[in-house]
Amino acid sequence: MSRRGRVTIGVLIGVFVLFTLLGWGVNAWTDWLWFNEVRYTQVFTGVLATRLLLFLVVGVGMALIVAGNLWLAYRLRPRMRPHSAEQATLERYRMLLSPRLGTWIALAAAVVGLFAGLSAQSRWSQWLLFRNGGDFGVKDPEFGIDVGFYVFQLPFWRYLLGVGFTAVVLSLLGALAVHYIFGGVRLQGVGDRMTNAARAHLSSLVAFFVLLKAVAYVLDRRAMLLEYNDSAKLYGAGYADVNALLPAKEILAWISVLVALAIIVFSNAVMRNLVWPGISLALLGVSAVAIGGIYPWAVQTFEVKPSARDKEAPYIERSIKATRTAFGLEGTKTTPYAASNLVPPASLATDTSVVQNIRLLDPQLVSETYTQLQQVRGFYDFGSKLDIDRYSVKDKTSDYVVGVREINYGELTDQQSNWINRHTVYTHGYGLVAAPANQVVCGGQPYFVSGFLGEKAQEACSSPAEEIPAQQPRIYYGERMEPGDYAIVGQNGDRNVEFDRPTSTGGEQYYTYSGEGGVKIGSFPRRLLYSIKEQEPNFLLSEAVNENSKLLYVRNPRDRVEKVAPFLTLDGDPYPAVVNGRVLWIIDGYTTAATYPYAERVNLQAETADELTGRGTFQLARENVNYIRNSVKATVDAYDGTVKLYSYDDTDPVLKAWNKAFGGDLVLPKGDIPAELAEHFRYPADMFKVQRNLLTKFHVTDPGDFYSGQDFWQVPNVPDAPDSGQKQPPYYLFTQFPGQEGPRFQLTSAVTPNGRQNLAALVSGSYVDGKPQLEVLELPDQTRISGPTQVHQQMTNNGDIRQQLNLLSSNQAQVQYGNLLSLPFADGMLYVEPVYVKSSNQDAYPLLQKVLLSYGDGGSYVVLANNLNDGIKQLVEQGKRAPNNNPPPSTDDNETPTPTPTGGDNNTPPATGELAQAAARVQTAISEVKAAQASGDFERYGRALKALDEAMSAFQQAQSAAGGSGNPAPSGSASPPAPTSPAPTPSG
Repeated sequence: MSRRGRVTIGVLIGVFVLFTLLGWGVNAWTDWLWFNEVRYTQVFTGVLATRLLLFLVVGVGMALIVAGNLWLAYRLRPRMRPHSAEQATLERYRMLLSPRLGTWIALAAAVVGLFAGLSAQSRWSQWLLFRNGGDFGVKDPEFGIDVGFYVFQLPFWRYLLGVGFTAVVLSLLGALAVHYIFGGVRLQGVGDRMTNAARAHLSSLVAFFVLLKAVAYVLDRRAMLLEYNDSAKLYGAGYADVNALLPAKEILAWISVLVALAIIVFSNAVMRNLVWPGISLALLGVSAVAIGGIYPWAVQTFEVKPSARDKEAPYIERSIKATRTAFGLEGTKTTPYAASNLVPPASLATDTSVVQNIRLLDPQLVSETYTQLQQVRGFYDFGSKLDIDRYSVKDKTSDYVVGVREINYGELTDQQSNWINRHTVYTHGYGLVAAPANQVVCGGQPYFVSGFLGEKAQEACSSPAEEIPAQQPRIYYGERMEPGDYAIVGQNGDRNVEFDRPTSTGGEQYYTYSGEGGVKIGSFPRRLLYSIKEQEPNFLLSEAVNENSKLLYVRNPRDRVEKVAPFLTLDGDPYPAVVNGRVLWIIDGYTTAATYPYAERVNLQAETADELTGRGTFQLARENVNYIRNSVKATVDAYDGTVKLYSYDDTDPVLKAWNKAFGGDLVLPKGDIPAELAEHFRYPADMFKVQRNLLTKFHVTDPGDFYSGQDFWQVPNVPDAPDSGQKQPPYYLFTQFPGQEGPRFQLTSAVTPNGRQNLAALVSGSYVDGKPQLEVLELPDQTRISGPTQVHQQMTNNGDIRQQLNLLSSNQAQVQYGNLLSLPFADGMLYVEPVYVKSSNQDAYPLLQKVLLSYGDGGSYVVLANNLNDGIKQLVEQGKRAPNNNPPPSTDDNETPTPTPTGGDNNTPPATGELAQAAARVQTAISEVKAAQASGDFERYGRALKALDEAMSAFQQAQSAAGGSGNPAPSGSASPPAPTSPAPTPSG
């Protein structure tokens, strides 16, 4: 290569390295400024120092090991080499390498060290836990070792073992190559194929590799408690593992030590050849297959499989106990609930603990309503899903649907989207808007009580004054903020430039940010720095950036906490609350582990996914865990971005380790949580989903019953869209369940038996005296109570109700169903499902028009009422008219009875002759209608309806001919099952 070519390549490499280092330096500097703003610099310095330390130690160590072996191989080269064609060919390579051998070795070692260091720096979290972890106070059931070893020590030991294997293998391959090039290893010629020095060097490396394999066998014995037991379909060592594979691993470890010694001795001291070392390695391989593979397989096949239920019972019990402990299920309170009352009781009309607190507003559906009624400007947005919280207003505590009026930069017009407007004018939203969850006004609208843009509400359908006042209602940090949505704030001359809110007179009010948050960018170096970071010259050129300017970035509360506490897994549903006059975002943080012995391993993304994922709820990462604790409650001030981390589980060893790793004061103690803030804590949704899903199996604690799986449950699909495959989300309620002393704010979910649709249990999570409490109301195995999907179908397929729903829906409107709530009451089940109607007009929003209610088994007592109070009254009236607890005819809003064929009673003779044939024909026609509906074939569905109409006419004629006696074969309503409403929206 010419001198000019070498210079050109050097310049290009230099430019590349310069820009790479410049980009890294800019990111590091701006990160430091951001962490300094939020006062968590110990996280920045701690993580950065740990990464650099691991990069240097592992990278330099790997480089030295590889370089040392390459240099040793060169020093051990033979001085005289026999002449051969092979050596003549290799001479050209020796001539190329020899003059600059040190450079070539250094270059190869540097590349190896670079990649090793890059891999090592990503293990910073494992190292910090390894160094700072303590004991769990729980010992594993096999070895009696504290669980802390598995969680804190084992992952990093296994990583170091992998580094050792890599170093030995690379050294062996590199040394073999150098020995071959310089004649220490020959493939041709007379005499030995390997010099004594080369044989000693290479055999020592092989022996060291075998010794590392012995260490691997020792660690594998511990890691067996984390593996999947296919026989029991659980995690943890099973019968064959403990009784066959465990001793096999120990034997193989000792064999590996003997083989390593044999390789060294026979290769260098006794026979000085590779025959016996090769035989030793072959014997190690045969032993690994026979002792570590065939023998455990034989035990599993011939001893375990024929009686797996009994053999695996002790190990299933270990897995059940470990899983319940690792996921916080051991304190679950299970209460039998007979649900034997199928008739609506009169106490429904006078109840104050359940009925009055029934939530009618669906936080997903009414988000459109909030946006249309409280948006005021097109760039304000409430997101696709609102949140549920509770407040005490006028000495009464109830749940509220809350949302924050945020800036949505995607809704700015082209005129508003220029750089000045986007980053210096439209900087913040305004107000937390709340409405009681159990109240609607003005034809189905929420009754807004806070978040007004003026001192008083302008709408007649809102409260006259703020009932949840916020002293600082401006929202600079919110869920709608994307990574590039930064804001530049600060006084610009003597005028305010930030758009604040529209005024009642039709004008606009402007504002200047006065909070403590933000990074100062008034100086030229800071402006240059962020100009490079954001690749935006306006930081230097625009007059909007001056000596008073501050830059607000990382404005999404979840991203903000994730940056401050990278060791936490964050819940996907942050929610806002007014605390001491300020709007705070509350985010639940989880500490997790994946190496808790015998505990079930789950994927957080799969376990927390339901119909709300991605629709107002963040999707969690694909993280496999077998231990989780809601150990941290984090808050982010919506005005100044202040982040605070509060410990909520002081006993969690993982949180203790992380807190110790960052100086001991990163997380504030639980005692520092303000009382008003604690009133807004709620059971975290994602953790509840994980626990609920695990309880569908791990509520069974008997190993034999667990192995059979006959008592397992499942989470039902969305009631109004069961074919979507999406799970019904849990829902927050302020209510009182049986056995509870008073109403609680709790997260609730219904579960059904595995493979069936009737109700199996209700699972709820709440806080009692500041501690999490899981409760299960378990129904009898053969209960008549329907599950959510069945109840929705039974209610909407009722003849009169279907007719009214069809009237509500048309080409100009669609029916949308809200949360289907399952409420235990008076030893029975009350189901409530709000019905919304949304017109097809542009900018239309859903309005609550009706309420579906059912009591008992889901289909016997059903009403569609204009409001909750009317519906409760109608249910009570139905209960009063029920003879001997038999279901009465269904009624509509006006309580007009509709004849419904029933299965008859003891005084009615069975149908015979033509009447029986007609009844059978009706039954067949109804079955065909259901099948046609499920198939989605509208032509078939039309034919089925026509056939059903003819069958009903024939049945009525036969009944008249028989003098009105006889019973139709079909039970329940004779009306055909109509399709789901035109565009149902899954409940939130």
